[in-house]
Amino acid sequence: MKYGIERYLNVRSAYGASFSPDGSTVAFLTNITGVPQVWSVSARGGWPHQLTFFGERVSFARYSPTADELVFGMDAGGNERQQLYLVSRDGADVRELTHSPDAIHTFGCWSQDGRQICYCSNSREPSVFDIYLLDLKAPPGEGPRLVYEGSGGVQPISWSPDGGRIIFALARSSGDNELYVLDVASGQAEVLTTGGIDSSFRFAAWDAAGKGIFTLSNQGRDFRGLVRIDVDSGQTQNLVSEDWDLELLSLSPDGGRLAYTVNVDGYSDLRVRDLSVVGSSVLRSAEGDLLVGGLPRGTITSVSWAPDNRSLAVDLMAPTYNHDVWIADTTAGSARRLTRSSLAGIPREGLVEPELVRFESFDSLEIPAFFYQPPGSRKDGSLPVVVDVHGGPESQERPDFNPVIQYLVSCGYGVLAPNVRGSTGYGKQYTHLDDVEKRMDAVRDLKYAVKWLTETGSADPQRIAVMGGSYGGFMVLAAMTTHPHLWAAGVDIVGIANFKTFLENTGPWRRKLRAVEYGSLERDADLLRDISPIHRVDQVAAPLLVIHGSNDPRVPVGEAEQIVAELRERGMPVQYLRFEDEGHGVVKLANRITAYSGIVNFLERHLKGVDLT
Repeated sequence: MKYGIERYLNVRSAYGASFSPDGSTVAFLTNITGVPQVWSVSARGGWPHQLTFFGERVSFARYSPTADELVFGMDAGGNERQQLYLVSRDGADVRELTHSPDAIHTFGCWSQDGRQICYCSNSREPSVFDIYLLDLKAPPGEGPRLVYEGSGGVQPISWSPDGGRIIFALARSSGDNELYVLDVASGQAEVLTTGGIDSSFRFAAWDAAGKGIFTLSNQGRDFRGLVRIDVDSGQTQNLVSEDWDLELLSLSPDGGRLAYTVNVDGYSDLRVRDLSVVGSSVLRSAEGDLLVGGLPRGTITSVSWAPDNRSLAVDLMAPTYNHDVWIADTTAGSARRLTRSSLAGIPREGLVEPELVRFESFDSLEIPAFFYQPPGSRKDGSLPVVVDVHGGPESQERPDFNPVIQYLVSCGYGVLAPNVRGSTGYGKQYTHLDDVEKRMDAVRDLKYAVKWLTETGSADPQRIAVMGGSYGGFMVLAAMTTHPHLWAAGVDIVGIANFKTFLENTGPWRRKLRAVEYGSLERDADLLRDISPIHRVDQVAAPLLVIHGSNDPRVPVGEAEQIVAELRERGMPVQYLRFEDEGHGVVKLANRITAYSGIVNFLERHLKGVDLT
């Protein structure tokens, strides 16, 4: 039986797991009501309970380490100006913690005693973030305390066991940062890492003694590894180095076990290291770590320890498994699914696993990609194919659950999802292959993706479309204006059309970080003009569908308005869907149904000649 797009978009997800202090309950987010809200469930399993009841999306929820309460974040209409709230374990009481609706508030961490939270906000100055502490037990009227004035993008990460220090990250670009140690009492901050340009540090977990931190870093190497840094001396100890990136990290409450994930060609391996031995014996090989089994092969987005120091809550999705929370028993080596998000009645056996392929680009660089094919399809040059380009650009196409891809495959389309140069997951050298003046090399990779599809008989060369969101939307527009005759249609979702207006109008807190990747208005004005699709609109030769949210703070809606106006002025076929209550992407279920029904109808009309309207 063939299901409609609405059925696929009604597939639910659960993620963002957080254990209660006693380990009896797990809080998580799910979109079962149409937008993500906070729910909880017994750690043993059972019927979940809804804790928040808003019409706007909740972005995260974290349990206090000592009390039955959670801090959570929520914005309005996708504007990303997140506010922080406190909700009781039963959902009966909700308290607003921040009161600046025009500012962004990003949660950092709880103090070990559960009395305070640390967060950053740009309420003082829109272009920079400061660090604040909020005492949840303070008398009414006593607000947050500004403890550190930032000079750009800061992110609190981890509070020391004695409550005296906080580790925070200071970003130089989207993939380049340093770690600092903040003295809570004095507000003085000292740099902990000296990685220099092109080094990044992810996560920071204080060891049990409060003398050092575990973090993930690519300092001095191509791939991100696991290191321990002594906070007083700055001495670094390398623990795990692989030819793949380590990407998630969680330390058990007793400090004795460390869980981390390895990104192996997009798939997540979950491993656990025993830290009960001390000294040089910690420097053993990664092969000695426990590889946690019993989980579907896919993408892990979060891991967190239970208070028992044995179990892990794992947020996982795979091509044939929608996003759910799993509980992994690291002693028994087994795993069970804690949440059971609905597949909307779609049989799991009807979902498709992709084939991991590689194709050679113009300079002989191998480009990895996931190729989804309808069951029984043959490589005879007859298959309509959608090339789906991820955003970022510092991001990666992963083998996760994508309801739109699965629906397109069920309709007889192939979907090729490439990780063009500039993607993460293949080392920082690969990630920098599209920086500034090399931007269009990534677009040329799409040309060679089409070449591979046609030469292998995997696609009908007359029926190939290109689709992408955010930076992927720019890639769509760039592909259609530089290689126009390769495409039968294009779908641009919240994409960049004009780098000049994008950099001028994007959120001021993002401008400096994005200029490192794309180029600056001051130094690279000519380059930015040359690579902007808006200046080559006359080259477009195929129909285009444009989708955008009015409240988008990252890629302002003016980018869509420009490209649509220029194409309409030239009489080119262009459709435009604008959502007044959405931001950078389409989140609300009703809007998603409208948007993706529009995409399906558009592709059916221009790749198959079928009008579903």
